[in-house]
Amino acid sequence: MNKIAKKISEMRKSKRLTQEELAEQSNINIRTIQRIESGESEPRGKTLNLICDVLQIDISELIPNEDSMTNNFGALIINKFFLLALNMVLMGMIGYLTLDSNANLNSRFGGLMLSIFLPYFIVTLTKKMNSKERMFKFGYIIYFVFIIIKHGFPIGFGTGLFPCLLISLSVLYFGADLIKYLD
Repeated sequence: MNKIAKKISEMRKSKRLTQEELAEQSNINIRTIQRIESGESEPRGKTLNLICDVLQIDISELIPNEDSMTNNFGALIINKFFLLALNMVLMGMIGYLTLDSNANLNSRFGGLMLSIFLPYFIVTLTKKMNSKERMFKFGYIIYFVFIIIKHGFPIGFGTGLFPCLLISLSVLYFGADLIKYLD
């Protein structure tokens, strides 16, 4: 059932009208109403106006605005690129603080703190998201695999980057349980 058909059916039911009553009041054939509500046909022009008059709704409520759909799609693309860029910056910060050969104890401690608090903050803002979705959406697993391929285990564990990423993944995965436990 398409959106227009669903909306017409919902509005008809909310007005406590049967299909026969809607057809009679709008001077439209009952079979036409049945086809519209089943999604077999889509009302146009005069038919749509007659149905809207009886249901006391504006046509703009039924017809999706193409500009808003385009804007929503554009906003979705921009949000995804921003999320990707933000993830790259965050992973770069943890990598810079831990992977650098000149990283001292303070830098590695900063990387450790980032690997705990950033995922915890993400978990508090995405409570409705499941753990696996959160781990993949925020790029930690992808970054972990990338580091394994690029640097290998000895450098990753030796510099502290892998432990930081494992902590981050653990917080992302178990963070919701931790929040429930702390509440």
